[in-house]
Amino acid sequence: MSNSKQGVSRPQPHGHPYMPNSVPATRDEMLRSLGVPRVEALYDEVIPDEVRLKGALDLPEPIRSEFELSEHVMGVLNKNTYIGGRQRSFLGAGCYRHYVPALCDEIAQRAEFLTAYCGDTYSDHGKAQAIFEYTSLMGELLDMDVVSYTCYDGSQAAASALRMAIRLADSPMRSVLLVPSTMNPEVRSMLTEYCRNVAEIETFAHRPDGRADLGDLSGRLKSGHIAAVYFENPSYLGFIETGARQIAALAHEGGALCVVSPEVASLGIMESPANYGADIVCGDIQPLGMHVQFGGGQAGFIASRHERRFIEAFPTYMYGICETKNEGEYGWGRALNYRCSHGSRENANEYFGTETGLWAITAAVYLATLGPAGMRELGETIIQRSHYAAKVLSDVPGLQVNPLGGAFFQEFIVRFDGPGKTGKTVDEVNRALLSRGIFGGKSLVKDFPHLGQSALYAFTETTTADDIDELAGALRDITRR
Repeated sequence: MSNSKQGVSRPQPHGHPYMPNSVPATRDEMLRSLGVPRVEALYDEVIPDEVRLKGALDLPEPIRSEFELSEHVMGVLNKNTYIGGRQRSFLGAGCYRHYVPALCDEIAQRAEFLTAYCGDTYSDHGKAQAIFEYTSLMGELLDMDVVSYTCYDGSQAAASALRMAIRLADSPMRSVLLVPSTMNPEVRSMLTEYCRNVAEIETFAHRPDGRADLGDLSGRLKSGHIAAVYFENPSYLGFIETGARQIAALAHEGGALCVVSPEVASLGIMESPANYGADIVCGDIQPLGMHVQFGGGQAGFIASRHERRFIEAFPTYMYGICETKNEGEYGWGRALNYRCSHGSRENANEYFGTETGLWAITAAVYLATLGPAGMRELGETIIQRSHYAAKVLSDVPGLQVNPLGGAFFQEFIVRFDGPGKTGKTVDEVNRALLSRGIFGGKSLVKDFPHLGQSALYAFTETTTADDIDELAGALRDITRR
């Protein structure tokens, strides 16, 4: 690779390798057709001179050899410290390392599927069927009738589900959305920004154990301004919301909808929110066959009962099945397109994109591969591994494990300045763990200061007993120094 500091905007005799139509002869022909003497003249009247860059960008020369480019990119990527190999990770907080069956990667990389975009029914029939199968499998997992096409991620799904609740409200006065104070702060930020032109996001109180304060919630619902009550179960902090059925009942008594975001990996052993009162269920499908890829891939789902008013409020594609003129043959395609931005543009319920369609197919492969028995085994294994971890870490002097108490699924809090006090901060502990090839828990210090020096530790089916024992030994060594 050249060390030249000259920019890539200088003329290239054979055109720029990454820019189409940059061969000088082709460029000159286009300029003549436009009647423009030079490329810069195209910008003279639209970009003020004072904001235009003078001179070339300080970029290196392009690498023209595919081999050399591949070597360069891999050299950059190899500077990253990543989850895999000998690294141990206990990070979760919304993105989890699960085992991905080889079949998921094989199907996702097939040429006929390897794009997030889905064409029309006559041009992409197989993909339309695959996405329909995804919605069917998700409907079975969630015990819901209607499942949306995928959206960006779980945060987007929650935001759109709450905007659905605003559209479904029985009065314009209902313009407040209640969320728990213990929820994922990143999701809450998304909700606030996405809903701010239609609703106010407010929090309801929690008890010392993190669960909902039902008395506070009941009082808030008496105002008549609440459109929906939203909560996560299991929660962001790992605990299981034992008052879920009561929360849904209080919401309905107050004339509001109940929106619940479950952890999909838990649904093989935990009841679906649909069966304890949720009107809309939403969340992230990342645990269903997606690798941890620097925070993705992720995709969100929204589900509801088969009621026309709910279906009309969805912002995304719906995929349906219909009979054809040939008996025993069926077709698959989009339904009720007028609701979404593809059908009504600016008059639609909301805008949504198609960039996560590949993950819908991946999740379908995962669910079909595991089946109900496999999902149950997944949930049981996660419960066993995480509770073994809580037992082992509780033996480390100075650590306060699961300080909120009660049942949890795959995550729990570890506090370093509780009774016994290790004298260490979360940052100090995580730096020391990383030096040993271990990613520690997600720090909660900034988002939940009342929990002190605490971190959220995650344990999935990929976490072995040896991993947990290694973590306990490392923490014992680090905290006694």
